[in-house]
Amino acid sequence: MAQFACTGLKKRQILAAMFLTIFIGLLGVGVVIPVTAPVILSTASSVLPAAMPFATRSVILGLLIASYSAAQFFGAPMLGTLADRYGRKKMLLVSQLGTVAAYIVFAVGILTGHLWMLFLGRMTDGFTGGNISIAQSIISDISEPQERARNFGLVGVAFGMGFILGPVMGGVLANPNVLPWFGPSTPFWFATGLTALATLLVQLLIPETLCIRSTARVNLLAGVANVRKAFAYANLRAFFSVVFLMTLGWNFFTQFFQVFLIAKFRFDAGQIGMFLGYMGIWIVIAQGGLLRPISRRWHPSQVLRVALLLSGLSLPMLLVPRQSGWLYAIVPFVAVFQGLSQPNATAIASGLATQEEQGEILGINQSITSLGQAIPPIIAGIITSININLPIAAGATATLLAWAMFMILCVRNRACAGVTASP
Repeated sequence: MAQFACTGLKKRQILAAMFLTIFIGLLGVGVVIPVTAPVILSTASSVLPAAMPFATRSVILGLLIASYSAAQFFGAPMLGTLADRYGRKKMLLVSQLGTVAAYIVFAVGILTGHLWMLFLGRMTDGFTGGNISIAQSIISDISEPQERARNFGLVGVAFGMGFILGPVMGGVLANPNVLPWFGPSTPFWFATGLTALATLLVQLLIPETLCIRSTARVNLLAGVANVRKAFAYANLRAFFSVVFLMTLGWNFFTQFFQVFLIAKFRFDAGQIGMFLGYMGIWIVIAQGGLLRPISRRWHPSQVLRVALLLSGLSLPMLLVPRQSGWLYAIVPFVAVFQGLSQPNATAIASGLATQEEQGEILGINQSITSLGQAIPPIIAGIITSININLPIAAGATATLLAWAMFMILCVRNRACAGVTASP
C-alpha cells in the first residue's frame, strides 16, 4: 500500500487509529444517550418540579436537545476553518477537550438540580463538537475518490459500535439497583473518562494529515454564511437541500424516539439502552459489512437513491406495533437503510470539493446537518403533546421528501455536481 505523502504513514495505519479514537469517543456519547430523556421526563428527577406536566417537560427536553445542535451550528464551521488553517489534529484535540468539560458540567448539573447547567453542558459540547467533521476531513485527506464512501463508513461502524455498547453501559451505570452509588450522573462521569482517553489517543496515534493549508478567516457567523453558500451555488444548492431534509427526517426519529419509548411502552433508561444497543448492531452490519462491497459495485448516488427511499418507507412501520417486541423486528430495516444513506451522502458532499476545500465543504455539510438537527427537537417537543406518534411521522415525511428531491434534482436533472445519473 502506498504511503500517505504528508505523514509517511500508511493509510491503513491512520484509518485504524482513527477508528479506535472515534469508537472510544462515540462510546462516551452512547453512554449518556439513554439518560437525558429520563432526567427531564421523570417526576423523580430533582432537575424539574415533580408537579410539572409531561407536555411542558417534553418542550424543555426538545429545547435542551436543540441547544447542542444550535451551538454546533456556530462552532463546527469555526473548527473546520481552523482545522484547514492550523491542522486537523490540533482542532480535534480542542474539540475533544471541550467535550470533556461539557460532560463534567452536565454531571454537576444533575447532582445539584440546576437546569441551566444542563443547557450550558450541552451548548459547550455542541460549540466544540466538530470532532466528527474533523475526523471526516482526516479520512478524506487520505482517501482516493473511489475509497471515500467505504472509508467514511468507518465512522459509521465506530458510531454503530459505540451505540451497541454505550447505551447498554449507560443504562446500567444509571441504575442504582446495580450499585447503590450509580445514578443519572454516573454515565456522564464515565463518558468524561472515555473522552479523556480518546483525547490521549489522538495525541499519541493520529498524525497531521493536512498538506495544503488554508488562509480563510475564522468567523463566528460562518454557519450562517455556510447555509447561504450551500444554497447560493448551483453545484451545492440541490444536494445540500437533500442533506437538510435527510437530517430533519433522521433527527425527528432519533432525538425523540426515547420519548416515544417512554410514553408508549414505559421504557426505563436500562430498556432504552438495550434497545439502542440493538439498533447499533444493525448500523454496524450496514456500514461494516454491507457498505464496502456495495460501494465497490455502485456509485454513492445509486446507493443513496434506493437506501433513502427505503429508509423513508420503514420509519412509519414503527408506529404500527402495540407491543414493544415488534419494534425489534422493524428497527433493523430503519438502521440498515440509514446506515447506507449517511456515508454515501457524505461521500457525495466530499466529492464536491477539491483537496484544499475538504474542510470547508464538510464544514458546510456540518452546518446544514447542525441546522437540521436543531429544528426537529423543538418541533417534536411541541407536537408530542398532541400525539406521541407525530415526530416519527414527521421524520418519515422529511425523508421521503429528501428522496424525491434527490431523484428529481440530483439524478434526473443532474443539478448536483459529481452525482451520476447512470443506472
